[in-house]
Amino acid sequence: MDHVQQQEIKLQDEQWQMLEPLLTGKQSDPGANAKNNRLFIEAMLWVVVNKTVWRHLPQQFGSSSTAYMRFRRWTECDFWRQLAQSAIDDAELVRALERIVEYSDLYTRRIEQRLLRKNQKTIYKSAIAAAKAVKPAKRSQSAVDESTLHWVGLVTA
Repeated sequence: MDHVQQQEIKLQDEQWQMLEPLLTGKQSDPGANAKNNRLFIEAMLWVVVNKTVWRHLPQQFGSSSTAYMRFRRWTECDFWRQLAQSAIDDAELVRALERIVEYSDLYTRRIEQRLLRKNQKTIYKSAIAAAKAVKPAKRSQSAVDESTLHWVGLVTA
């Protein structure tokens, strides 16, 4: 793999203070607690800015599969859009969140396209199987003769 200069975006402390109360997984929230929301947001920004796949996420952000699954959960409940539309006064942070929303929308469209292709393939395969299951009716000898005579008549005329 070519070693291309990777960009890294770190949240500033002021940005994090605006963002932290809006995120899920805090100690006061019911259910599972997030280990490090800030690190996860920075991992998201790294993937979006570098336009790369999750498996190339540097180890400093933790497990790429864990980050990916968390991204999927937040995307499925449209949390990124809610976050970007919340009242945040930092234009740079809002733009970064909007980039994540664009990425999640692209991800959602790709998933929908894959599901559509899968469904179309299933329909196609079932149609082929149904066509193979139907045996063609045997033509009588007289029908074959009539067909042949018709073409012979056209050729010789």
